Amino acid sequence: MSVATENFVKAIYKSKVNDVTNTKPGNIAKLLGVSNAAATDMAKNLAAKNLINYEKYKALELTKEGEKLALKVIRKHRLWEAFLHKTFDMSLHEIHREAELLEHETSDFLANKISAYLGNPKFDPHGDPIPNSNGEITTLDTSIALSKTKENNTYIISRLMSDDKEFFDFCASNQIKYGNEIKVIKQFEKNKMTQIQINSNTILLNEEFSKIIYVNEAN
Repeated sequence: MSVATENFVKAIYKSKVNDVTNTKPGNIAKLLGVSNAAATDMAKNLAAKNLINYEKYKALELTKEGEKLALKVIRKHRLWEAFLHKTFDMSLHEIHREAELLEHETSDFLANKISAYLGNPKFDPHGDPIPNSNGEITTLDTSIALSKTKENNTYIISRLMSDDKEFFDFCASNQIKYGNEIKVIKQFEKNKMTQIQINSNTILLNEEFSKIIYVNEAN
């Protein structure tokens, strides 16, 4: 499959799963940085290959074959992120950038070798689940957005759902990373801000950040 095809089905899958935006061609075009016409042409082309279901003016839906392809690409991407983070201690933005390139050049054989070398991890360094070799996500996601947490409760960071460099730089400088414990001090509902405490530091987050930091309640 071409890089464009793999990126297209991956964008549809991630948009639907993460509920970031609807999957009409125009929205997928924005995510991929292409024109609306190019996205519509690609949608029609992939529909002919039975990778997506396409109807004019409606959201795009992956077929079983399309979802299988998307999960295969996502598996390779997240395995590379785990490998690069562990081996070279690269930043979250750096591993995402490099994995975007490597995912398209990786065979299933190599992906399985990387997985075995890492001990078959279930999550990447962002906290995103890694599909298994059968293209299945076997982990149960019970996490919630930080913006929806309760005051005075303690949580464990489970996912950082972004690919933005500034966001990752902010997280790194404030020790906001997968597996760290935080306490929610106050929810400013009117102003849509969340005050948290992490390692004795108090931080005030706007909704743009608190909606993409996911947590699980600490035991």
